[in-house]
Amino acid sequence: MVDADQTFVIVGGGLAGAKAAETLRAEGFTGRVILIGDERDHPYERPPLSKGYLLGKEPRDSVFVHEPAWYAQADVELHLGQFAVAVERSQKAVRLGDGTLVRYDKLLLATGAEPRRLDIPGTGLAGVHHLRRLAHAERLRGVLASLGRDNGHLVIAGAGWIGLEAAAAAREYGAEVTVVEPQAAPLYGVLGPEVGQIFTDLHAEHGVRFHFGARLTEIVGQDGMVLAARTDDGEEHPAHDVLAAIGAAPRTALAESAGLDLVDAARGGGIAVDASLRTSDPDIYAAGDVAAARHPLFGGDRLRVEHWANALNGGPAAARAMLGREVSYERVPYFFSDQYDVGLEYSGWAPPGSYDQVVLRGDAAKREFIAFWLADGRVLAGMNVNVWDVTGPVQKLIAARTRVDADALADPSVPLDSLAG
Repeated sequence: MVDADQTFVIVGGGLAGAKAAETLRAEGFTGRVILIGDERDHPYERPPLSKGYLLGKEPRDSVFVHEPAWYAQADVELHLGQFAVAVERSQKAVRLGDGTLVRYDKLLLATGAEPRRLDIPGTGLAGVHHLRRLAHAERLRGVLASLGRDNGHLVIAGAGWIGLEAAAAAREYGAEVTVVEPQAAPLYGVLGPEVGQIFTDLHAEHGVRFHFGARLTEIVGQDGMVLAARTDDGEEHPAHDVLAAIGAAPRTALAESAGLDLVDAARGGGIAVDASLRTSDPDIYAAGDVAAARHPLFGGDRLRVEHWANALNGGPAAARAMLGREVSYERVPYFFSDQYDVGLEYSGWAPPGSYDQVVLRGDAAKREFIAFWLADGRVLAGMNVNVWDVTGPVQKLIAARTRVDADALADPSVPLDSLAG
């Protein structure tokens, strides 16, 4: 039973934390709700930072989860620009950087992730960037516009989703772009080599140069400014700016210092939570990028999903669990991306080595298709590219876990709904 005098504290001012606060109020919780965020901006969504906002097509205000006035109206106490430095479990309190203790009855850790840093010489130069926060996107927007005007060069380390979306944005501004990637194809860890080649071709058609099988070893500069980027195979690429897009690491320092169970970094890292998003402490929960939950659809493996939909849905699920509701977080992982005139939605989880077959449905040459990753005839993941209104059937196939005839799956005349059994 939740008492009206209770205090629920949320550490993390992103989408997961904001939606958790919203859900607590929507579910009728009348106690104190305190949201602590280390950025001074109100909670915002991250996808626009590498898409519409970065391209200058969406206004700054469009990124925020709620209007600023909403928090006061909902009686959510905001502590913005405040760092939580410790969780004192014995006192059931969060210690802030200024020494303040914020006591809790239930605590949600929605601390997100932080961009991985390049550990090479030259990263202190003025033209080295990351793209994770609103301030990063604001800075990078100006950089890309300037590079486009001056025919400048951007080198991107990493051909993952952020790297490719940033490459597309840079080309739309008119900048010269080189992407350095240690794997043999972009998005290798998600799509594998078969479908990754489609994105190589897409970006190459738009003038992006790829340097596969290599890593950056040094960023060369003069007078504090970037001049070039060197790779471990002896190449040197001219550069006025460098974007590090080599992934993100879960922000687990608070949980680790508090003695909560964590997942080993080799298995994706993150705070270990059960199906109700509860940590090893029954009064502490975790959601969003930082949470690694057992997923029944994928053999009970712990999945840490760093995408928008996980924050959007995980925050509310954790909030309901904090209120004592029965919660089993079993959503099929989902994300979307926009690059040039290509839009896509990806559902499921199929890292290289987990599948034995890739089935394409539609016209890959025209980039209007659905790709499916299968293991033993069962669909692990599906990605629709410029094909819309199929996410429901695709996710139904993944959740069904039944064997599917590959020829029928590849045949656009066979309704997807009919294949799930």
